[in-house]
Amino acid sequence: MVEADKLTKSYPDLHIGQFVALDRVSFQVAPGEIFGLLGPNGAGKTTALRILSTVLRPTSGSARVNGFDVSTHPYEVRHSIGFVSSNTAIYDRMTSWEMVEYFGKLYGIDAEPLEERMNHVFDQLQMNEIRDVAGARMSTGMKQKVSIARAIVHDPPVLVFDEASLGLDVMVARALLDIIGELRENGKCIIFSTHIMREVERLCDRVAILYHGRILASGTLPELAEQFQERDFEELFFRLLQESDEERLRNEETGSLSFPPNLPETQS
Repeated sequence: MVEADKLTKSYPDLHIGQFVALDRVSFQVAPGEIFGLLGPNGAGKTTALRILSTVLRPTSGSARVNGFDVSTHPYEVRHSIGFVSSNTAIYDRMTSWEMVEYFGKLYGIDAEPLEERMNHVFDQLQMNEIRDVAGARMSTGMKQKVSIARAIVHDPPVLVFDEASLGLDVMVARALLDIIGELRENGKCIIFSTHIMREVERLCDRVAILYHGRILASGTLPELAEQFQERDFEELFFRLLQESDEERLRNEETGSLSFPPNLPETQS
């Protein structure tokens, strides 16, 4: 459903020549699966997701979403994907119903099937009590529900959650994770970007640990625990980041740019 093959994104930099935000990243995500993209701020998670959603073009490599290449068929990719982030804007003067309806019309859904779909979505997300609430009067949790509703109104097969729980209180964040779990049960292919370990452990079928634009390791949590002989996932995460930093320093001292030998570039 989602295939990334050696995705690379670099930008010109006055000091170092080229800044590599994403370096040969490869992974696959299947329907009915939550794939966690885990890494600290600046690791390259959002860059990867923006390429998958056609906001950015890769410098090299390729990606396909629902069978469509993100570079050559961006229109089809946009209709196959729903994107939810922590800072999605909400229109202050529009009600939740008006906002979701507006996005449904942007996707070209006719009036009658759109109303039927919206009724289903508002029931699914328990949003009927805020149908007529304007954006300016919404709580953070209400706004996030609207963001999810407009991301799924066209019933896309692929959903991307980019740090979607950032800034939410505990109860709202828990409700968000429950919704994502239900979407997986409905067969959606889900990419879940986060730096919160508890969310990964609760939701993700497989994960990739991304740091400085590279995947340090990927697999299921039991597979990673076995591979690195570390049962505490948080300890494993920070250990890999520390070893990567140490290897980068050694590479800079020797002038080597090779991938760290003790952290193989794994693909899933």
